Amino acid sequence: MRALPASVLAVCGLIATACSGAGSDGAAAGQAAQAANAATTSEQAPVPAKPEAAAKPLDGKVIVIDPGHNGGNYRAPKAVNRKVNVLTKWKPCDTTGTETNNHYTEAAFTWDVSNRMLKILKSRGATVKLTRADNDSVGPCITQRAAIGNKAKADAAISVHADGAGPANHGFHVIMPKKINGPVDPVVGKSRQLGVAVRDSFRKGTGLPYSTYIGSKALDYRSDLGGLNLSSVPKIFVECGNMRNAAEAAKFQDPKFRQRIALALANGLQHYLEA
Repeated sequence: MRALPASVLAVCGLIATACSGAGSDGAAAGQAAQAANAATTSEQAPVPAKPEAAAKPLDGKVIVIDPGHNGGNYRAPKAVNRKVNVLTKWKPCDTTGTETNNHYTEAAFTWDVSNRMLKILKSRGATVKLTRADNDSVGPCITQRAAIGNKAKADAAISVHADGAGPANHGFHVIMPKKINGPVDPVVGKSRQLGVAVRDSFRKGTGLPYSTYIGSKALDYRSDLGGLNLSSVPKIFVECGNMRNAAEAAKFQDPKFRQRIALALANGLQHYLEA
């Protein structure tokens, strides 16, 4: 015979006490019955399930961010000038990038913006990878940058840059791949969709104008960039503006404006991935 739980035995005691003390008093018996029912209900009540965490908009998405150049490239000219095959030509492994007139470097700018993007995109649920781990090293080569996105099977990849054109030129532009009978061919269409989404978001989020000197409506297509030619995932380059233009150089050196750039780029990526 199964032993009764202690709580039930205690209730039975209450019933017995109430009944013996009250004799034929129905009210006392009723109170004892209510106590027994409450104890049984308490033992049988299910434990509330923990609420599930709300889904984030980029859950399950993989994004690769390529901060252009690297802060240590200038110290290793032999390494960065080594020629690599980008399928349509041979090009240097990497370059030092440009800088503002007061020596704020493109590498520092792209590193900062990329890390701001990383935080935003991770907060939205994405898995985010950078092509370099710091701003003090050399490279990686443009071929390796493409390979990192391919290996990650990224849903989208973006290479962050800023231009070094003549000081009168200004505005941003997005660079997208062309078909070259290479690995990028199957994703040229998706890369264009990504480019348009980022173009629209960047214009809205930063207020910067379309480039006055490259492309049409801030869209440019190239077949000479290893980071695009060798990519098997949708990928674009964004030239956030001209570092040699005084007005844009000043904006790029403002942390608040770099945050606006990062947010605009993150929004563009999300718009593409949700389409």
